[in-house]
Amino acid sequence: MSIRSLLMPAVSQWMLSRDRLQKTQAKTERRRKTSGEPHRVHYFHQVDDPYSALLAACLPALLTRYALELVPHVVGPPGDAAAPDRDRLVAYSRKDAQALAAHHGLVFNDPGIQPPAQAVAQATRRLVAAAGDGSFAEAAGPISADLWHSAASNGRATLPEVSPAQAAAHVAAATALRRDLGHYLGAMLFYGGEWYWGIDRLHHLERRLQDLSAQRPGVSGLMFAPDADLQQPQPLANPAPIDFFFSLRSPYSAIVAPRVFELGRLTAAPVRLRYVLPMVMRGLAVPSDKRKYISLDTAREAFVRGMPFGRVNDPVGRPTERGLSLMPMAERAGQGQAYLLSFMRGVWAEGLDAGSDRGLRRMVERAGLSWADAREAMKDEAWRQTAEANRAAMLDLGLWGVPSFRVRDTAVWGQDRLWAVQQALLASNRGSQA
Repeated sequence: MSIRSLLMPAVSQWMLSRDRLQKTQAKTERRRKTSGEPHRVHYFHQVDDPYSALLAACLPALLTRYALELVPHVVGPPGDAAAPDRDRLVAYSRKDAQALAAHHGLVFNDPGIQPPAQAVAQATRRLVAAAGDGSFAEAAGPISADLWHSAASNGRATLPEVSPAQAAAHVAAATALRRDLGHYLGAMLFYGGEWYWGIDRLHHLERRLQDLSAQRPGVSGLMFAPDADLQQPQPLANPAPIDFFFSLRSPYSAIVAPRVFELGRLTAAPVRLRYVLPMVMRGLAVPSDKRKYISLDTAREAFVRGMPFGRVNDPVGRPTERGLSLMPMAERAGQGQAYLLSFMRGVWAEGLDAGSDRGLRRMVERAGLSWADAREAMKDEAWRQTAEANRAAMLDLGLWGVPSFRVRDTAVWGQDRLWAVQQALLASNRGSQA
């Protein structure tokens, strides 16, 4: 066992612990009070990003609910390293934002293409002007709506604009600030050292502000509470299968696996395990700020869902290959789900080393499998062809990352889209009965 494998579980358990997060938040709040500063939230808005458009429309409501000082920044898109399959990311973002808007009663319609460059440039000049004169919270939603729902973006011809040079200078400085603070995406809120993405993570910020009694009188609940999972059996007569694309190195895959398996159990829908190699093992670098944010965000999401997470022994490289080599054996034995849950819990919550026989054996045997059979199965490299076929199928769906899901014609990405999987599953069953 390497020094890295020995130290990583203890270090990650401390870094990702709820106790550390709460102590850090408390320290930040003490500094804020001592300095007499307001609850200051920095907002990083990417002009041609659908998720930024959704969040921008909600800024007035956020400021109505909480006593905040909003500091807006207009930023550029993420760099290539943070968006390795940009074309799919951009196309999927529009479709996903439309589904997300419909789900939450907001307005966004995917036009099928990105806004033209001239319209984006004009919207940028207007948004930078609004950031400078204090009207951003009120103006950003309408300007974004014009951009996405009017090809010429000329619905508000009287709005002030800065010069192209001033806009470029603002975007460059704002993008650099975002990088220096440790992030890479648009639609990001930054408060007290912590990042919150779009309306999907707004509930974490709201809970934090409510813990600090920053809400205005009469405010309660959350603007966009996490969707509840199905709790009671609802067996379907003819359920469509759920394709579950996952990586053993994906923390989001780890915390959603028990939930998707439970959804399958409650509805009698079969869950097809579609494993792929991690991006970094396919030659795609993952920047350090992205890795850090994903880990911290997974810890928050796991806490909300009551999922074990945080004592990590990253299975990158040979540990993942060893783990994947046992998937065919586990599935043949009818223990695919049990093995996957055991492996994920082992490396993401218990700090077990999948690169060692001791660690992997524990994961194998508690899933009801034979270690002797596992040692033989690891000699078979056929899983690599399956992993590559699964990756190709995922790309064909317009997806590129994990966890991803497909139910008939619905394909979504992210552990925070299980509600869409559930909706599609129930709808597909209704359609089959029609």
